[in-house]
Formats: sequence, C-alpha cells, structure tokens
Amino acid sequence: MTPHEALEKLHFLLSYGRETEWIEWKEAKNNYNFDDLGKYFSALSNEANLCGQPYGWLIFGVSNDGALVGTRYRTDATKLDSLKHEIAQHTSQHLSFVDIHTVLHPSGKRVLLFQIPAALRGMPTSWKTHWFGRDGDSLVGLNPGEYERIRNQAVSEDWSADICPDATVDDLDPGAVKKAREEFKKKYPVKASDIDGWNDFVFLNKAKITIRGKVTNAAILLLGREESTPLILPAVARMSWFLKDARNRNIGYEHFGPPFILNVDRLFAHVRNLKYRQMPGGTLFPMQTTKYDPWVIREALHNCIVHQNYGLRGRINVVETPASLMFTNVGSFLPGTVERVIEEDAPPEVYRNPFLSEAMVNLNMIDTQGGGIKKMYQTQMQRFFPLPAYDLSDPGRVVVTVHGEILDERYSRLLMQKADLDLWTVILLDKVQKEIRIPREKATVLRRRGLIEGRYPHLHISAKIADLTEQKARYLHTRGLDEQHYANLILEHIRRFGSITRKEADDLLFPKFPGILGEKQKKNKVNRLLAVVLRDRIENIGSRSRPRYILEETGKNG
Repeated sequence: MTPHEALEKLHFLLSYGRETEWIEWKEAKNNYNFDDLGKYFSALSNEANLCGQPYGWLIFGVSNDGALVGTRYRTDATKLDSLKHEIAQHTSQHLSFVDIHTVLHPSGKRVLLFQIPAALRGMPTSWKTHWFGRDGDSLVGLNPGEYERIRNQAVSEDWSADICPDATVDDLDPGAVKKAREEFKKKYPVKASDIDGWNDFVFLNKAKITIRGKVTNAAILLLGREESTPLILPAVARMSWFLKDARNRNIGYEHFGPPFILNVDRLFAHVRNLKYRQMPGGTLFPMQTTKYDPWVIREALHNCIVHQNYGLRGRINVVETPASLMFTNVGSFLPGTVERVIEEDAPPEVYRNPFLSEAMVNLNMIDTQGGGIKKMYQTQMQRFFPLPAYDLSDPGRVVVTVHGEILDERYSRLLMQKADLDLWTVILLDKVQKEIRIPREKATVLRRRGLIEGRYPHLHISAKIADLTEQKARYLHTRGLDEQHYANLILEHIRRFGSITRKEADDLLFPKFPGILGEKQKKNKVNRLLAVVLRDRIENIGSRSRPRYILEETGKNG
C-alpha cells in the first residue's frame, strides 16, 4: 500500500463516522499496553471474519470522537516492524498484522493503521489462549455463539470431496491402488469375487475414492503418486517424522507425501519400536513386549490424516523421543474433549473431511463406530503402559503423546493386580502417575478405595499395591519422605555450617529424593522447601541469583 493509498484508506475508515465491530480507534498518543493490543488483535480478527471483511483495522492517533490527535507510538520504524513478530508469539496459528501503515496526514499528524487479517475459516483467533470479540464498540470475550459460528466454518464445506480439475486416474500410484483393492476386500469380504472383476475406474467409484471417475483431493492424499502433490495446492499433503535425543536435539528426519495408504507403513518403519524388557527384579513383565503397539500408532496417525484441516496448509508431524511418540495435526478437536468421546462411545456427529473419512473406512484405515480413541486407551491399559495424552490447549492443533516406557511401576502393578478397574478409574490413576492434578472429589473417591495416597494435590499410587507385590522397600524409596524430613535436613545443615547456598541445598537433597523424580521436579521440590515450607524460619542474605540462607533468628540477631 503506497502512502497515498494508506491516506485514502484512513479517510475511508473514518468516513464511517463511528467505530464498528471491525474498526477501532485509539489515541495512543505516546504508548499503548502490549497485552491490550493483543486482545484487540484477537477481537478485530474474529469480528472481521464474522462480518465478512477480509481485514480488521486498529487505528492509533484518532480519538473516540474521530478527531485526529496523532501518535508517537514506536516512532522507530525497526521497533514498529518488530511488533509483527511479538504479536505472532501469542496468537493462534501465529497470525500477525498483514502490515502496519504509517500515515503522515496533511495536518501534520502521524497516524498508524494496523491491518489485521480476518480469522481463518473454522479457527477463531486467540490471544494468549483466550478469544476476544466485540459487543458494539466494547472489547469483550468472544461469546460461545460467535465462537461456534467461526469454528463450524471448517465443516461447512468438504475440501476432501473437491475434484482436482487437472488430475486423472494416471496420477494415482498403481501400487497404492493395488493396496486399496486388498484392504477393500478385507473390509467387505462378501464382495471379494465381484471386486476382482472391476476395473480401476469402477473400483475407485465403488470405494468412494473418486466421483464418476473424477479424481478427488482425497484420492490424491490416499493413492496419489509422489509427484501429484502440486495438483492439490495450496493444501499441503505431507507427513514428517523427526527423531530427537534425550536432550531434545534433532538427530534424524524423513518426509512422506502421497500415497498415504502406503507411506503410513513406511513412516512407522522408521520408529524404533524396540523390545521392552523385564523391569528390575523381574516382577513387572514376565514376558517381553514392544515399546509401542502397532495398532495404536497406526490409529493415531490415521486420525491425524482424517482430521487434518488441509485448508490451514500444515503438515502432520510424528516426533520420536527416547521415551515417547508425539503426533500433531492442525485443526481443532471437533468433539471438544477426549472425555466426551470416551463417555459417549459413539461416532462423531460431524467430520471435518467426511468424504475422506468414508474413503478411509472403505480402505480399512479407520472405523466410524467412534471407538478408535477409546480402543487406544484400552490397548495401552491392557499393556500396563501410560494412557495416550491429549493436549488440546492450542485450539488450532491436536497433540497426542503415546508413551513407550513406564513412568511409575506402581501404576502398572496396580493394573496387573486389579484387572477389574473401569476405564474412568484408570484414566484418573494415569493422571496421578503423570502428576496431573485431578478434581479433589475424584481424589477422595480413589483414596477411599485405597488406590492413592498423599496430601492433595500431591498424590501418588498407594502403598497397598507395594504390599501386594512385596515391594515395600522399593515403595518407600519411590514415594520419598514427607516434606518436613527434608526441611529438617536443611535446618540441620544451617545450624552446623551457619548457612546454605542453593547449590548446597541441591547437593544435600537430590540424592535423597525419590528415584522417579526428574531433574526439574527435584529443583521444584527444593524451591518449595526454601520458599514455602521454611519461609518463616530462614531468610536469604544473598542475591536473588546467588541466594544464601540463614536461620531467621540468626539474621535478626546479627
């Protein structure tokens, strides 16, 4: 936008004579609160979407009555431009300003026009995980009705059923089509003899992968040749596998495009699905098992494919660490919560890609009976492994982590000893072993059943299980001692040596903490002892970065 065009845009926006849902004026004579700026970004982006506008506009240097007052907000052009990156760090999909236009009005006043993109179809724009909107010209939280209006845009059209105008059956991979025939027979064995007599044209139509012989986006995803991806641009058809070491460093990767029906197995072949051997003492696993159940991995990956929002141009990622596999796909989790999926145990009411979904059902890749996620939970439970962990904190992305090792041996012993536990109880116990807070009333129920111990919210699996498996000594080491014991060790050190530094506290307590605690958890435990448990008995005479603690009464006397 040229300076002249920016000036004309300013006159146009002011010609409304008032603020609207997607236009906001601010004086901002010298500065403006960054968090408020982010909230207005979210609100104007969402309202622009709802009002059918391509952009929302935030104008600095204009009073509430529409008078030009000018602004000195970030007069340094470099600092003004850096605002785009600063905003993107806290918005969903990392949205930021399309541009920030500086207008030098003929009156001599400097005005800023912040050009804000409308929220993406189906994806309300959030600021720091909260959604904002407008009630007239007031900044408010985005109301549930407006949120649903935007979110439902993602399912109002089925991208996967769209025809690729330049594609033909020759753009499909012959090996993938052969695999599709085999899986279709497994799904519908009574039709096996008929299927053998169908040519590819008939088969693809019958399997609902093509429409009257015309190649769909779904057909390219599942069966397309490797070089067919440009046919569905700007959508992205890519699965990526990344291997990370224990220090979270990338040490390997591989990318996979269509045909997905073949490449899900090629991706899975990269995963280091090693044997999980007996635990120390040989009491947990009488037999070997693999780190990951192949069905669980394929189900998680197939879910990413069928639920991906391809309009957002993201890719599907599988990140392998020494202890877990993390699957991510872009697009909101339409059922809302995992608990709802498990509780209802029914097919979803709405699919993001219904045509793709039906094709994957016909090719034996997924099941529309709604039991896929629940079966993943049950499979992990039957293997005595932690349950899949769903992270839905980012409304524009679904993250699923499948653990390939035991986090807490007592949890697995509990499952082995009490095979009659219902799934909801196991889900709660799984959260306890992952140190995820559960509702107090749920904790009370588990405690009454003798399944957990500890002072809320710091809970752990109960000693009852240790007793059942004759692992009492291991239990005491794993559970650790109460906080007062560790606090007394700190006090004893100070009395003997006069003071204690943070490093000395770590060196003193780390070897005595439970073996299941990681480095960060141990540091947090020392933090709590020094800052909370001993708050009224010791004081810091050092600096914030290099603390040195003495007894409080010593400090007062000295």
